[in-house]
Amino acid sequence: MPTVEELYRNYGILADATEQVGQHKDAYQLILDGVKGGTKEKRLAAQFIPKFFKHFPELADSAINAQLDLCEDEDVSIRRQAIKELPQFATGENLPRVADILTQLLQTDDSAEFNLVNNALLSIFKMDAKGTLGGLFSQILQGEDIVRERAIKFLSTKLKTLPDEVLTKEVEELILTESKKVLEDVTGEEFVLFMKILSGLKSLQTVSGRQQLVELVAEQADLEQTFNPSDPDCVDRLLQCTRQAVPLFSKNVHSTRFVTYFCEQVLPNLSSLTTPVEGLDIQLEVLKLLAEMSSFCGDMEKLETNLRKLFDKLLEYMPLPPEEAENGENAGNEEPKLQFSYVECLLYSFHQLGRKLPDFLTAKLNAEKLKDFKIRLQYFARGLQVYIRQLRLALQGKTGEALKTEENKIKVVALKITNNINVLIKDLFHIPPSYKSTVTLSWKPVQKVEIGQKRASEDTTSGSPPKKSPAGPKRDARQIYNPPSGKYSSNLGNFNYDSCSEEAEGSVPRSGLWS
Repeated sequence: MPTVEELYRNYGILADATEQVGQHKDAYQLILDGVKGGTKEKRLAAQFIPKFFKHFPELADSAINAQLDLCEDEDVSIRRQAIKELPQFATGENLPRVADILTQLLQTDDSAEFNLVNNALLSIFKMDAKGTLGGLFSQILQGEDIVRERAIKFLSTKLKTLPDEVLTKEVEELILTESKKVLEDVTGEEFVLFMKILSGLKSLQTVSGRQQLVELVAEQADLEQTFNPSDPDCVDRLLQCTRQAVPLFSKNVHSTRFVTYFCEQVLPNLSSLTTPVEGLDIQLEVLKLLAEMSSFCGDMEKLETNLRKLFDKLLEYMPLPPEEAENGENAGNEEPKLQFSYVECLLYSFHQLGRKLPDFLTAKLNAEKLKDFKIRLQYFARGLQVYIRQLRLALQGKTGEALKTEENKIKVVALKITNNINVLIKDLFHIPPSYKSTVTLSWKPVQKVEIGQKRASEDTTSGSPPKKSPAGPKRDARQIYNPPSGKYSSNLGNFNYDSCSEEAEGSVPRSGLWS
């Protein structure tokens, strides 16, 4: 084994040889042997081996293996030095192998070492993106679980930091191709990360690109299979996939397949749904997703059938008024609870799909069914008016900090819900029913458009990608207001009816803050 002095002497030989350095193979071999020495010898070898690596292609394998031995040394300082120098070995056909090695090294628990590996990977990414992706995806598909997990997270966090000249169209196509292979067998968390990776690619921000992503999500959601409401994994997979699909939908990328599946398979089983997520109101979560998707539903084959299923589900949450005794008092029947959160979602979805079949209520329902629905609407509207007045009174005069208390935040959201329902009910009381009003769902932020500002088209099929619109709201943000059944429901007494057949407003009264 060479000594420190011998290592320095042979380094000098190679350094002084300039253009004839390749003729001193023995000197380089002695430096390679330095990895078998003590701590000082190994530290020198970690620096000297990469410096002259390119001059000895016949010793490439030996040199890479020697450096790899140093990357796995017990001494953390030696490991860090060896990892730092690894990008110098990433030349030609050696690059995918170096990328593979660095990907495996992501499993380190040493934070400084982990950062060095990340930096080294980014460094070789800029040299040859395709070769680096080859090493990363090789480990994602075949590596150990911890390596797979960290390689996926590396892609999800670092790709967006790379410049356009690195992430070319060809590189993005490779990412999509390799990702499809991985998506054949992924966990829920991995699927979310890959959707984050793919949705960030410029080439997939066009209409056709987003359509590809929707098809990927639909395949993952297994929409061809019969839905099993009693299988928590089946339910969770559908929700995870739908959450990923929702931000992709637009006027040109339709949600029809998902809306159809929800109407045909999920709504009839709403009360039977099970979920592995503790504390999640699974029924409300499903109805929220359906409401968000309904705005972008295209032409539906079985529109009338699915609209009827949606209508029947809405009726379940729109109770008939309790019977009254001859003296006008309650005959003893318990007052029904009004579940405003559920009704907002169902009524909004019905309103959106009803636009596609505007004569559904008047021509597709028999007279008794329509009369029954109007009685339910009227009864719900009476309770709604009272509750809106109560909320407005409770929030009257409150501004700034006063509106930020938990209690008042809840009231503000409740007021949004009730205002939305009020506008939609007024539309349905028109003769014939109208579907013209526009509301912003209570859990969604209000879109502010500057006066005079033209809205840029969000879709493009040209080579220049559009400005990226903000991603859909995070799940946590959407879950802030998940009232359990009845939390904001009132037992209705004998209310004075405020006519709901007056002219429908064109937009929702936007009171208070969005939380």
